[in-house]
Formats: sequence, structure tokens, C-alpha cells
Amino acid sequence: MHHNTNRIGRRALAGVAFAGVAAVALAGCSGGEPDPGDAAEEGGELTVWAWDTTVEPIAEAYEESHDGVTIEVVNAGTGNDQYTALQNAVAAGNGVPDLAQVEYYAIPQFAISESLADLSEFDAGADADAFAPGPWGAVTYGGDGVWGLPLDSGPMALFYNKAVFDENGIEAPATWDEYLEAAQKLHEADPDLYITNDTGDAGFTTSMIWQAGGHPFSADGTDVSVDLADEGSAQFAEFWQQLLDDDLVAPISSWSDEWYQGLGDGSIATLTIGAWMPGNLESGVPDAAGDWRVAPMPQWEEGGTATAENGGSAMSVMQASESKALAYDFLEFASSGDGVQHRIDGGGFPSTVADLESEDFLSKEFDYFGGQKANEVLSESSANVVDGWQYLPYQVYGNSVFNDAVGDAYNGDGTIADGLAAWQDSLITYGNDQGFTVE
Repeated sequence: MHHNTNRIGRRALAGVAFAGVAAVALAGCSGGEPDPGDAAEEGGELTVWAWDTTVEPIAEAYEESHDGVTIEVVNAGTGNDQYTALQNAVAAGNGVPDLAQVEYYAIPQFAISESLADLSEFDAGADADAFAPGPWGAVTYGGDGVWGLPLDSGPMALFYNKAVFDENGIEAPATWDEYLEAAQKLHEADPDLYITNDTGDAGFTTSMIWQAGGHPFSADGTDVSVDLADEGSAQFAEFWQQLLDDDLVAPISSWSDEWYQGLGDGSIATLTIGAWMPGNLESGVPDAAGDWRVAPMPQWEEGGTATAENGGSAMSVMQASESKALAYDFLEFASSGDGVQHRIDGGGFPSTVADLESEDFLSKEFDYFGGQKANEVLSESSANVVDGWQYLPYQVYGNSVFNDAVGDAYNGDGTIADGLAAWQDSLITYGNDQGFTVE
């Protein structure tokens, strides 16, 4: 499955609290770990929690080349379901896996509660240049630790139905202004045609704010600031409001049956989404093969190249693991070693610069996209992700209450800007209740 933040971000994260978080500083190195290579030679057992189906073949490949290592891959649920189980295991002090798949937006939550091992003790920082800047920025949350290694990434692009665009004499929009014009033209031609769908989506919203240069969240230890009216946030809110006001967005939730149907029959003509999307289109919308293409993410300024990440995940070694060195050796294999090709073969989008720039990867022709070399567009997006983005140290919770605050705007009740202000209030209240100092 090509996971994404948005599909799972709405379920409330039950039972997750930050006991005494005000006293927590990000954990430092504990030192004294054996060398990962030596640990791999000695052998041992690892348990990995992951919902991504490519992890199992990677584990098998590692076992084949490392006699004496046994790896159990467990699907403990997707996204929030797994995070709740993980948090409960950490709190109970037993049943914690050695490694867990963690989406980028969720890393701060587990890092600040000292649930993740700081991989600096294995000199993980030396790998920084091996990974694209967006994913690396996410795993080095807080600046003085490495809280996982990237598995994949979600640099954003515009996936569009070229058949529908051609029928209506529309070119792929290079700017958001052109996107608005295309939306109007489509909807005028046929009121059942929409440029996209949206019923309120925290992951999409924050990614769009990110691309616009917004920095609504910042955290330094337990000091947090939330400003969902900053310039980038306001720019997105005002723009998307125009689309809603003119009824140019299909009121259909992503990942619903109706959504797949709309992508298939052309009534939802574009998606601005992460680079992990091709596999979902191929499996979920097979009848539209040949109709779709990939273009760069539309820009706020003409001639710009700014992009953002949307979804994707890392794998982290858990602080409770008694086999951290062996876990790290497997993690390197999975994230930047021979395991990467298994992920690419399974439709994953890499975060490793060597793969993003490789001739094989860039020259791959996608039958689904009419023979287009889509990775050229997606790889370029990866290199153009705006740096400096931060998530909240409780973003998992934050995303789960996004629609409570902003959802009404999609039904014509209040504006997105109003909704973002209400979301901000709830994020500040929650953070302070959990022992953070939020302003």
C-alpha cells in the first residue's frame, strides 16, 4: 500500500498523552552500543512494525545475506492505529518492536517523548547527503538527533487527466492562477466536471502552506509556536476559498469509492499529491490508464520551482529495543542499501539521492501515463522542496482534529481562514494541556 498522511489523519488518536512532557528534553546518545556490522555478524532476532508491503521482502533479503538473523514483520495497523498501539506498548513497557515505520509528520511526537533511539550514536548523520532534503529534514527534527532513516518520500506534483484537459482545450497549469482558470473553464463546460476534490484534509492543507513558504508551526524542545495566519497560510486560505466559493471543488473525500470513481470517469480532473501516487492510480483507477499525466506542482509565482512534501515515512529504531545495533544495520540496508530497489520495484518513491538521479529511474516509461517518463518530474520536485518546514510535536493529534475546526468551511459555513484560526486555538489549548509552552 502506498501510505499517505491524509487518508489516515482523521482518526482521533485515542489514549495518547505526554506525561510530564515539560520535563522532557530530546534524548541524547546513550553510547556504548556495539558496531552495527559486528551485531549483524553475531545474528539475533528483530521485530519490525510496518504496514508497507515492501518491508517483508526487504526483511527476507536481509535474512538471506545475514545468517543467524531472524526478522518478524508485523502489521500492527496503518498510521494512527499503529501509533496508538506503539504508544500503548511504550507506556506498558513491554511488547515494543525493535523498529517501526513512522510517517514524517508523526516523528516529532515520538521523538520528544523519548520513544525513539537517537541514531547519532551510530554516526547516522554521516548519511545526510544520501537522502533528499525534505525527508532528511523530517528525521532530524529538533536539530540534535537523528530519529529514523527515510524509507520513501512524497514530493508533490500535479497529476492531471490529459484526455479531459485536451477535450476542453486546457494546458497543464504552471501557476495557481492558471489552475483557477482551468477549474473555471472545466466547470463551465460541464457542471459535473471538477478540477479536484476536497472535504478538508490536514495533510494537503499543511503541504500547500509549506509550498507557499508558510511556517505555521515551530518547536524548540517543549516551546511551541502556532501561527496559522502567517503569510503562507493566508495565501493558501484565500486562494482555496475562491475555489470553494465558486463551487469548483468536488465535495468528495479522498480515498472513498466515489473518489476512485471520479478519477476513473474524468469528473475529478487533477490531484496535487505526493510522488507515491502512481501505484494508487494504477491499482485503483486501472480503466483510466493512458489518460493521466504528471506535471510540476503549480507555482504561487510565475517561473518558480518551489514544492513541498506530502506523506511518506521513515523507519525508526525504538529506544526500548535491546538490539539497537542490529536494528540499525537492518535499517541502513532497508533505507539506503540493497533494500531500496525492492521498494522501487514495489512502486515506492525513493528518498535516496543516488536513486532519484539514476538513469534507470529517470528513464522509466510509465504505460499508465501514456509512456511519460514521470520520474523526471517527480525527482525534480524532490530537489525543490522548500526547506525549514517543521511539524508540531503533536501533529498526529493535530491532524485528527483538523476537520472539527476547518471542515465546516467546505460546507459553505464560514471560511478556511476562520477554520484555521479555530484549529490554531485547539492546537494551542491541547499543547498547553499536555505540558508544552505554546503561544
